[in-house]
Amino acid sequence: MFGRLGHVVVRHPWWTIVAWLVTAVAVIAFAPNLETKTDQTDFLPSKYESVQAAKLADTAFPSEDQKTSPEMIVVKRSDGKPLTAADQQKVAQLTQAIQAKQIPQVSKVLTGPDTLAKDQSMQLIAVPLPSGWDQDTQKKNSDAVKKIRTVTTDEIRGSPLTYGVTGNVASQVDNEKSDQQTLALIGIATIVLIIVILAVIFRSPIAAVLPIVVIALVSFVSSAVTAIVGKAVGLNIDKGFETIIVVVLYGIGTDYILFLLFRYRERLRLGEDKKVAMINTVERVGEAVASAAGAVIVAFLVLLLASFKSYGALGPQLAIAVGVMFITSMTLVPALVSLIGPAVFWPSKAWKKEPKPGLWVKLGGAVGRRPAVTALASGLLLLVLAVGALGFKADYDFTAGAPQNTESAKAMKDLRKNFAAGTLTPTDVFVKGGGPLDQATVASFGKTLSGGPGVAQVAPAVMSADKSVAKLSLVLKQNPNSNEAIRLVKGPLRDYVHKNAPPGTKALVGGQTAAFADINVINNRDLSVILPVAVILIAIILALLLRSLVAPLYLVVAVLLGFAATLGATVFLFQGIEGKPGLIFQLPIFLYLFVMAIGTDYNILMIARLREEAREGHSPRRAAELGVQHAGPTVAAAGVILAGTFGVLVLSPMSFVAQIGFGVAIGILLSAFVMSAFLVPGLTALLGHWAWWPGHGDAVTGHAQQETDRSPTPVH
Repeated sequence: MFGRLGHVVVRHPWWTIVAWLVTAVAVIAFAPNLETKTDQTDFLPSKYESVQAAKLADTAFPSEDQKTSPEMIVVKRSDGKPLTAADQQKVAQLTQAIQAKQIPQVSKVLTGPDTLAKDQSMQLIAVPLPSGWDQDTQKKNSDAVKKIRTVTTDEIRGSPLTYGVTGNVASQVDNEKSDQQTLALIGIATIVLIIVILAVIFRSPIAAVLPIVVIALVSFVSSAVTAIVGKAVGLNIDKGFETIIVVVLYGIGTDYILFLLFRYRERLRLGEDKKVAMINTVERVGEAVASAAGAVIVAFLVLLLASFKSYGALGPQLAIAVGVMFITSMTLVPALVSLIGPAVFWPSKAWKKEPKPGLWVKLGGAVGRRPAVTALASGLLLLVLAVGALGFKADYDFTAGAPQNTESAKAMKDLRKNFAAGTLTPTDVFVKGGGPLDQATVASFGKTLSGGPGVAQVAPAVMSADKSVAKLSLVLKQNPNSNEAIRLVKGPLRDYVHKNAPPGTKALVGGQTAAFADINVINNRDLSVILPVAVILIAIILALLLRSLVAPLYLVVAVLLGFAATLGATVFLFQGIEGKPGLIFQLPIFLYLFVMAIGTDYNILMIARLREEAREGHSPRRAAELGVQHAGPTVAAAGVILAGTFGVLVLSPMSFVAQIGFGVAIGILLSAFVMSAFLVPGLTALLGHWAWWPGHGDAVTGHAQQETDRSPTPVH
């Protein structure tokens, strides 16, 4: 199949290039705009209590006043002394001044004695803004925060007061510029890294730049295809994953092009004509790359089984990107390289001769001589790291991972010194009756809630227009995004609310902390479903590729071990050495996506080469030696590039992005340099012919003799 494809592409390179470009332009031209979301609660199924509470709130309290994102102005003296009566009067005047400016999105500005700290070190001014995660609302809210800051600065100028605005919107405003700079830095660093590594490997500017140009084109096409598919099937795209998708595309895309260039150079060294060399390259690499891409795509699409729809949308996004990249690597790239020919490696002459025996020859020899030692040592290393995975703790506090030198971060620290940690993010309890609720009963329930576990205070109840629903806002003592608060709401607090609800009513616990509690449950459920299904499907793909039942078993076990080792290494660094309370809750899914999928990718490339060497008539140990010698450099180069592209994410000031970057990078390196380079060839050499049971994947064919007898035939 891939031999025929290679013939068509190489014999008709210009037609191939034109067809690819015309298709790309058509897809991009017809792609719709796809709305994205950033609120994690938008991705929860309706069966969860926090979602039911949110729907009840929308129905019972449709006015904007009940759906707000609280922003707080924290006012204190610049000399650190308690606020005087004059200072408090100034705060009241400031509140009136902001209200009088009639800033869009600001309906009311509130302060009072209850917003004054007990030690009078600071006073709060509440500025509720309309909640909503659509782009229009976010833009208007951001503008409102900027205007609030301008008005406040003007009003307190010349006084001994200082201030800081904090809250979700203020935090986004403060981090927006940092996020844009980080994204630009990551993009530039990724491109520079790829160019430098490829330039070192091939010593050619053309080979170094070619992947960047091709992948840039593919990124536009894959985004357009995603938009078309997303619009057709109603995917909820999470905007927070955009950076990850771009990095994945550059990493995997470079890998596939690298596989082609390494094998093309190998065929040229055998004396083949430039077109024959490319045909043979596509034929020999095609099956392995197709299987690798297939395994990655399947692993990504398994996310459709996730109940948390953020993952369900991410899977197709990544699968589409990999699918478009695979098609491009088998069509556009061979067509371009067949036209350029050996000049793709210009000005280097190294492609003309076999390199002197180097590191990979020595490593291959070590694996071939002592496969048991190799397999045992690499397996033990992964096992030791995997122990750390047992200590994994999920963290849902995105604000704690943001830069702490911004105005909003500093103001939040000040606020939490003197007020309950949950002041800005209350947990809402909704009470619904069969008819109008008795206000005295609701008030009594509020008093009961004030004695609930972890509750600092309860705001007066708000009644719906028909009096059938009451809303009570609970301020938690703990940081509402912390693991402690999430465990509290998920268990003791919800149980307490349900148990003490007035007779004949139904009580629902909602709000951000409740949503994270439900995400915690759904995240654990999704991992328990996704991992086993992915393992089974990947094993099936491997079995079909290798015509074996034995090799897929230890390959899948190796990948699972690599996944656990990666998670463990990340836990050791961030929770152990840095003392973080936990790792971003999405990390296991990201490691599943890239360590499981890409680890399988590299394993396929290595096992395919081991099978190829066995078919040439080599013994299992000699096949392992030659497999590591020939495939090792390709896997290593691909691993370094992909790990490097993710490693660039460590530059982000956002802790959770840095965690993802480090975790995936270390996972890729373990997959390339431990699992694929040593564990897999070592086990394959030990098992020998049994590795290919019940098929005959290592059966000697006449291919080697045919290669010797066949003289290169130029293709015109």
